[in-house]
Amino acid sequence: MNAFQMIALLLTLTAIFSYLNHRYIRLPATIGVMLIALVFSLVLIGLGKLGLTAVYETAQRLIEQIDFSQTLMQGILSFLLFAGALHVNLDDLAQRKYAITFLATFGVLLSTFLFGTAIYYVFTGLGIGLEYVYCLLFGALISPTDPIAVLGILKKANVPKSLETKICGESLFNDGVGVVVFTVIYEIAAAGHAPEFSHMAFLFLEEAAGGAVFGLILGWVAYHILKSVDNYQVEVLITLAVVTGGYTLAACLHTSGPIAIVIAGLFVGNHGRRFAMSERTREHLDTFWELMDEILNAVLFVLIGLEVLLLSLSGSLFLAGILAIPVILLSRWISVGLPIAILQYWREFTPGAVGILTWGGLRGGISVALALSIPPSEERDILLTVTYIIVLFSIVVQGLTIKPVVTRMLQSADENENIGIN
Repeated sequence: MNAFQMIALLLTLTAIFSYLNHRYIRLPATIGVMLIALVFSLVLIGLGKLGLTAVYETAQRLIEQIDFSQTLMQGILSFLLFAGALHVNLDDLAQRKYAITFLATFGVLLSTFLFGTAIYYVFTGLGIGLEYVYCLLFGALISPTDPIAVLGILKKANVPKSLETKICGESLFNDGVGVVVFTVIYEIAAAGHAPEFSHMAFLFLEEAAGGAVFGLILGWVAYHILKSVDNYQVEVLITLAVVTGGYTLAACLHTSGPIAIVIAGLFVGNHGRRFAMSERTREHLDTFWELMDEILNAVLFVLIGLEVLLLSLSGSLFLAGILAIPVILLSRWISVGLPIAILQYWREFTPGAVGILTWGGLRGGISVALALSIPPSEERDILLTVTYIIVLFSIVVQGLTIKPVVTRMLQSADENENIGIN
């Protein structure tokens, strides 16, 4: 099957699943299409178990042809990050820059260590032989919250504005940090020894700081080009060039493409929209990127649902995945709570912020993509299966309950304040 046929198949399935969800199930779009794709995959697996192996094996071969890691990390991600950053208010982000920076760096590193250490003992207790360094690698790929899942689901969760900005800002930046941490730990795992500290520091600066600087330059250039024309077709094309060309050039320069695109998106979405575009251009640009966001989100979550066809699920791995859920939630709670406990001496936080940030820190396609980027091995099979279980729980359970959880936590905080506890 060639690339066009594969895209046609994915878009057709996404359209069918989106219709079924909108017409009959009426769940949030991303969660609905993913659940339908998951059920579809489980039906195919069931047909294989019943002896209809031809259908199952054909579907499995088709999914194997899709490089999920490359499709997301080198394709879809850049569009979704830009679309998300385009509508984030830079002034709101700047007011909470310390909290966002602390959560996206120190929080990711702390969660990586806490989860990696705890899951090592979980695996050992279940008789799953996985070296400690691979458990830390697991912590690196599962600790960053996924901006795609977070931005898509938080839109209708009625989270307080200040808290929504922290969650969105953290999720937009911590995936870039998480990829760097993942890369460093993977080098240790592959080489069998830790690289020099100077090498790790240089890699971090090159990827994270280099990506931020490149993103600023990219956004500044795009802003001045947009300001020089008043034609919405041309201006939409310019933003497409920023996303595709900028992301590709960032990779060639060995800087973080995700961070660069987020910075460029913030620049264009704020200064560009305010000073370089007419009202007509803003309307067309918003419509285009909102539609792009919805379509690619739906395709991505369908892919997540279909990836179950490639899992090697055993009883011990399933149990490990179930046990890993409270471990990642506890690690998230500590890695969020500690920075907030430090920062609250200088900044005010919404009552219940730790709980909301913990439950609202969703995992998604980026974690699955990083697990799939590990070369085929026993370690990869273990990490991929357990990652998938965590991601399913995160998107379905946390995603569907974030609104009532936020409401309940805020009500509890108000009640506590009224009786003088806070």
